[in-house]
Amino acid sequence: MSKTNKIIYWIATLWLSLGMVATGIMQVFQQNTEGTFGYNMGFPSYFLTIIGVWKLLGVIAVLAPRFPLVKEWAYAGFFFLMTGAIFSHIAAGHATGELFPPLLLLALTVISWYFRPADRKVASPLTATAV
Repeated sequence: MSKTNKIIYWIATLWLSLGMVATGIMQVFQQNTEGTFGYNMGFPSYFLTIIGVWKLLGVIAVLAPRFPLVKEWAYAGFFFLMTGAIFSHIAAGHATGELFPPLLLLALTVISWYFRPADRKVASPLTATAV
């Protein structure tokens, strides 16, 4: 892995982690103001807690060394959460400016996943046996 790719990975991963931790904590403690997630989208308040816990656990999985399969699941979870958030904002009729935060976190998820080092990837059976 080149130095440039490693820098891109860590910048994207740290920004992704910061965003997920910040929003996850807000959701776990339900520190949202009127007009944000859960209030005008029709989701029950306990859904905030579930999503917040998932985000925090996902950040731990992405940042922790080893466990590449768990990392894959965390990235998939982030992808599903952010695409769900985008479409929820669209369905709720929010302004396009409301789409920026989940779009940014979705882009950071894809960039972090794409540039992750080989030791953070699940080994393919074909590459593991082909020596």
